[in-house]
Amino acid sequence: MATIGYGTMTPRGDWANALVAVEALCGLLGLSLATSVSFAKLARPTAHIVFSAVAVVRPRDGVPTLMFRAANARGNDVLEANVQVSLLRTERSSEGEVLRRLHDLRLTRRNSPVFLLSWTVMHPIDAESPLNGVDLPAFRDDDMMIIVTLSGLDGTTMQTVHARTTYHHDQLRFGERFVDVMTSRPDGTVVLDHARFHDSEPLQPVAGR
Repeated sequence: MATIGYGTMTPRGDWANALVAVEALCGLLGLSLATSVSFAKLARPTAHIVFSAVAVVRPRDGVPTLMFRAANARGNDVLEANVQVSLLRTERSSEGEVLRRLHDLRLTRRNSPVFLLSWTVMHPIDAESPLNGVDLPAFRDDDMMIIVTLSGLDGTTMQTVHARTTYHHDQLRFGERFVDVMTSRPDGTVVLDHARFHDSEPLQPVAGR
């Protein structure tokens, strides 16, 4: 319908020519719409942000700290990266209503001007933390869930990219630490070992304690 190639057939009369014109216009509009939708779908940047499969709770400077890792698996940088972490839990109001409430978790560092390789996100569990005094059974019984959202600007297209993940009780590791994944080559190049990115190990006792 988008081409006017009749061969041996030609429209005769005003109504036939009007019908051909309408068909050609519809064909062009359909082709333009399909092209626009395909381009918008293919041109949209994908986040390619990898989150660690587990989150750990371990002491950091003497304070219990919730930690998880994020890695940039893109071929370019993420600029002005921002991460937000919230705790979703089941609570009961003074009137006896059962509610699902969100609590924002304060982070030691929420923003990063350039997200290159890896980022360990940390939430100190101090007296003001919603996780203060919460252990694994309480996390499970109250049906808690940690919700993570990360956003930033694609370093090439300057479009906003988003990524999200969640952590449930079976993804928490108390008293463990993440294994080291950053190594340096002799030429000074820093390498991130994705094969061990999700691994954690029990904390080793400190000598003399």
